[in-house]
Amino acid sequence: MVKKWLNVVATAALLSTVAVAGCSSGDTGSSSTGQGEAGGGSGAAKELGQIALYSPETPDMTKEIGQNFEKAFKGSTVNIQYAGTNVLVNKMIAEKDNPMGDVWYGGGGFLPFESAKDKDIITAYTPEAIKDWPEVRDGIKIRDKDWKWIGAEVFVLGFVYNTDLVKPEEAPKRWDDLLDPKWKGKLQMPNPAASGTATLTVLSQLMERGEEPGWEYFKKLVDQMSAMPDSGSAPGKAVAKGEAHVAIAFDFMAYEMKAKGEKVDFIVPEKTPVIVNPVSLVQDGPNPDGGKALIDYLLSKEGQQTLANWYHIPISKEVESKTPLTLEKVIPHAQELDVDWVVQNYDRVRNEWRQKFQ
Repeated sequence: MVKKWLNVVATAALLSTVAVAGCSSGDTGSSSTGQGEAGGGSGAAKELGQIALYSPETPDMTKEIGQNFEKAFKGSTVNIQYAGTNVLVNKMIAEKDNPMGDVWYGGGGFLPFESAKDKDIITAYTPEAIKDWPEVRDGIKIRDKDWKWIGAEVFVLGFVYNTDLVKPEEAPKRWDDLLDPKWKGKLQMPNPAASGTATLTVLSQLMERGEEPGWEYFKKLVDQMSAMPDSGSAPGKAVAKGEAHVAIAFDFMAYEMKAKGEKVDFIVPEKTPVIVNPVSLVQDGPNPDGGKALIDYLLSKEGQQTLANWYHIPISKEVESKTPLTLEKVIPHAQELDVDWVVQNYDRVRNEWRQKFQ
């Protein structure tokens, strides 16, 4: 069987054909949601009630998404449960007989969502406004073939560094640069047992190097670390505090902190994952109509603007992001990812990490 290699970045040409065309949350969903216009307007035909959102993304940002949704849909309440991606996945698996979540948003890219498809924790949903989205265009995957996940934005995995402690010319430019002895005890990365960001790091390096050389790389890399916290955002925060010089993180994490005055900047490595970050409807969740409406909203112009304001690269061409990165800039750095291999090996790789390093 020929392996299916997909470049998972989104190009400007792609966005011009598949973007959410300036839609509001009032016209993005299926009729089953009974939703009104995004600004409240005439209000929803029926109140959406309590909606449980599971997300590992920036707590303040997801809180803002929830608050904006509640303003747009009177009678709705978004309850956000924040934890690392793998913690949330395990929670959804444990809750399968009595699901408590309605929407799962974010996970360090789409790889955890691909792995979750056969675990009966997410279900298909096709928002009306994007029903014409292709699964893949020009080798680029932006949604699941069965609509079990939908890309909301694009993430770039790389290095955040403290600009007071590291000169730009001295910052690591390649993944191998992290093994330089000068970084020993000065690096942080998230824990792959808990964090989707770190799981993506491990999977991508094993794919790029091969398993045996890949595990040898991580044996050396772990020895360089001063800490490996469970949260995907914690290493970057440690860099901002001067507790680490360099950390593995996503692009938006660095630019959020930089905008707040922190002395940090971001490096896009020579070859690195540039990947769609999705949203999914939880299977048999307690409020499917509310969940669908929240997904519609996240993909609407209003929802995409919130992501853009937090330095994410949105999927919609109608929205301009605050991030200094553009898709044109990061495309040449994009690593190809074998999705079939990820699905087959995601859990095994995480378990091997635990056995080797915990």
